[in-house]
Amino acid sequence: MGTEVSIAKLCMLAGKIMLKSGAETYRVEDTMNRIAKTYGMEDAQSYATPTGIHFSIDFSEYTNFMRITNRATDLHKIAEVNSVSRKIAAGELEINKAFSMLEHIDQARLTFPKWMQIIAAAFVSGSFAIMFGGTWPDFIPAFIAGSVGFAGMLGADKLVDIRFIAEFIGSVIIGVVAILFMTNGLGASLDKIIIGAVMPLVPGLHITNAVRDLIAGHLIAGVSKGVEALLTAFAIGAGVAVIIGFI
Repeated sequence: MGTEVSIAKLCMLAGKIMLKSGAETYRVEDTMNRIAKTYGMEDAQSYATPTGIHFSIDFSEYTNFMRITNRATDLHKIAEVNSVSRKIAAGELEINKAFSMLEHIDQARLTFPKWMQIIAAAFVSGSFAIMFGGTWPDFIPAFIAGSVGFAGMLGADKLVDIRFIAEFIGSVIIGVVAILFMTNGLGASLDKIIIGAVMPLVPGLHITNAVRDLIAGHLIAGVSKGVEALLTAFAIGAGVAVIIGFI
């Protein structure tokens, strides 16, 4: 019985890390089932939604449940869990060693520091402004508006802890900065500056995961992620619209 509990804990930890890091639900379930099968649990049952994980080592056994409240985007952690899973499937890791490796991944801070994310958002914003048809005079305004807006979103996310409100505040800041540049004669196209600057806030991964979950037959997860992406897009658009409405 002790070994079975260890298998359940191992699978739940792997699923928790992947789901909190932004993995698709079908990938989470597949990873948990493969790990359990490698350790001899042929009838393991797993069910994941964006906000929770259910797992049982057999269809007639008790079910383990874990609620997921905070989710982010950390593809590095997903890749690390996949690496551990492949080693388990190859028979290279015993349960205790695999569990220790997953605990290390769970506790590690693998995301880039905030200042680096802000710099990356700045270059992404300026580049998208050019890609969407803007001119070089639009690059610097989009560069600055995108970085300031992204920094504002990160700060608001810490204070409010509601992602939609944080993204709304970030888009409001972007609209204000873009308009200030235009009123001072810097920049050629307001819409290109704003479009480029909001791109770091756009929920591209959520939309992709929603489609992939729907294609894989995970209708609940796909629809819920799609609604989450839609609300995020609405928050971004509303923030910009509020500022433009005052012009």
